Amino acid sequence: MAPFILVICDNARYYKSKAVTAYLTTSRIQLEPLSPYCQYLNLIERFWKFFKRQVLYNQNYDAFETF
Repeated sequence: MAPFILVICDNARYYKSKAVTAYLTTSRIQLEPLSPYCQYLNLIERFWKFFKRQVLYNQNYDAFETF
C-alpha cells in the first residue's frame, strides 16, 4: 500500500474549500496544484499559438468567404 496518493489538480476553488481541507488532513490524499497559469501544460494554449502564427498573422484575407 502506498504511503499517500498524489493528485495533481488545477487551482479551482473547491480544492481549497474548508470541507476538502478538513478531509485531506486525515486522509492519505495529497493535492499538488499546478502553477496558476501553466501555458506549456495546457494543450489548447499550444493550439492557439499555432493558430495565431499560421492562420491569423501570416495571411491577408480579401473577403470573409476566403477566411
